[in-house]
Amino acid sequence: MNHPLRCRCGTLQGYIEPSTAAVRAVCYCKDCQAYARFLRTPGVVDEDGGTEVVASLPKHLHFTAGVEALACMSLRERGLLRWYANCCNTPVANTPRNPNMPYAGVIHSCLEASSPTIESSFGARRIAVNTKSARNKVRSTPIASTAAVLTLIMSMLVSRMTGSYKVNPFFISDSLIPIRPPQILSNAERERVYCADG
Repeated sequence: MNHPLRCRCGTLQGYIEPSTAAVRAVCYCKDCQAYARFLRTPGVVDEDGGTEVVASLPKHLHFTAGVEALACMSLRERGLLRWYANCCNTPVANTPRNPNMPYAGVIHSCLEASSPTIESSFGARRIAVNTKSARNKVRSTPIASTAAVLTLIMSMLVSRMTGSYKVNPFFISDSLIPIRPPQILSNAERERVYCADG
């Protein structure tokens, strides 16, 4: 069963296809915490500063309404592309700048439908990464993280071999051009969002 995807106000809608490659993880890196401050949207990070993502392939994401609300930003010139719905600042996904690397880390905030639950669609949360940047002590999961990364890499390689990596809703078909030009933060803007009190 496909899992619904929607922004908080319901303008942007779609779904993600569950797959054996998808894995739930919580990232505690400073970049994800800064991104949450940029959005100023409550509930993106947990009390420890972690952002839950479903790591998947872009071909499994489909937008069915409100794609005009999709916006893109990047914390720095060569950083990840961070996609969100600009109608209500709901984070949607993080992707590499190059679509030849087929990865999408879908943020939990756009997947929290009452039915089905995230757990029933994508399994239990098994992975914690970048735990040294957590606000409190968080147990790292090196073995589970390594296994999940290897599974995802294998899926990405298969996607490359079959050509299915070209199916990517965040990029103009058969190009390296994102469907929205990313807003790249200035030094002052970046300093603000990295400030713990920002």
